[in-house]
Amino acid sequence: MAVWVFSPVTTTPSTNFSTECSLQADFQYGFFTVTYSLMFILGLPGNALALYFLSHRSQRTKSAHIYFMNLAVVDTAFICLLPFRIYYHNIGNDWVFGDVACRITGTLYYANIYLSIGFFTCICLERYLAVVHPLTYLRLKSSRYPLVLTIGIWMTGIAIVLPLILGGPLVNVPENSSSTSCFEDFSSTSWQHRLLPYNVCALIFGFVVPFTIIGVVFPVMARRVCQIRTSTHRKVALRIISLILAISLLCFLPYHITHFFYFLMRMGIIQHCTAFSHIYKLRRITLALVSFNSCLNPVLYFIPSISRGFNFSLPSHTKQVYTLCDAKLCREKGLSVTSPLSSLQCQQEMGMVTLRAQAEWRIEESSLKSLQS
Repeated sequence: MAVWVFSPVTTTPSTNFSTECSLQADFQYGFFTVTYSLMFILGLPGNALALYFLSHRSQRTKSAHIYFMNLAVVDTAFICLLPFRIYYHNIGNDWVFGDVACRITGTLYYANIYLSIGFFTCICLERYLAVVHPLTYLRLKSSRYPLVLTIGIWMTGIAIVLPLILGGPLVNVPENSSSTSCFEDFSSTSWQHRLLPYNVCALIFGFVVPFTIIGVVFPVMARRVCQIRTSTHRKVALRIISLILAISLLCFLPYHITHFFYFLMRMGIIQHCTAFSHIYKLRRITLALVSFNSCLNPVLYFIPSISRGFNFSLPSHTKQVYTLCDAKLCREKGLSVTSPLSSLQCQQEMGMVTLRAQAEWRIEESSLKSLQS
């Protein structure tokens, strides 16, 4: 039986509250072993196929391709690390691979969560512009901003991971236990002095900011998609939006809610053994479920092809032409933007705007057609 002893740190010097709570979660060994094994069996071929699919598809625009490729790379790297976690939990949370392996696998485990959230947020913003502001999207999608944003996400992740890996051992032996824990069961001193800044940053930039963005753009985007008259295009767009929202609500949200209460527990704000026990058990469950996004993400890549009847053939490089009436823009100035992926030409004498763009996910085509009507 695994017992984790926690002595909470009081937040005020005058408080004499001091207690020891034995937190038991015997179900976690089988739960983690089965869950991670399923993730490995389903996730490895799914993400390998996704990488092959994305590397050979030319239909998606530059920005979407960058985000999806990076998300697939993050998921594949995480899936490859799961055998270590499977063995660790299967033998009763006893780490036998050494401290260096614990530092690498442990930090990459949590880095996967927040890198995935970062790229999910980028995809949501990119879809929002494509659906709600198609003209702006067509001007920006061939620029360098997707690459800059992607590099920024990776640099932020590296800046957080490296100090954690190089900052000292991440294995420890909890009190009243002979097993060696990896990246968990830290003492109160170690948690407050070493891990507190990371947890604060994770809650703010990995939870509050991304979910605020998603919560704002999703209702607007869903409303705009519902106005698309072409039923096939609307079906594809709604499936993509629904899957992104489902992954966010089922994988990321429960984990961060329980992690917030776990944070309050480690800070000594919550001081009740019953609450400790429930928070600990819920956090073990959500810690496994948050990683399940690595198996669900490949479905996101294949939705358009599945909706078109499993047509995985490589598309041609032809460009489609759409025409919008925007007399005000044409009267103000003549606009001509040329790139390999899109071109925008304003014809003053006709009062029209001609958009030539390679359609992505069929959403841009639907948005532009609805604007014509």
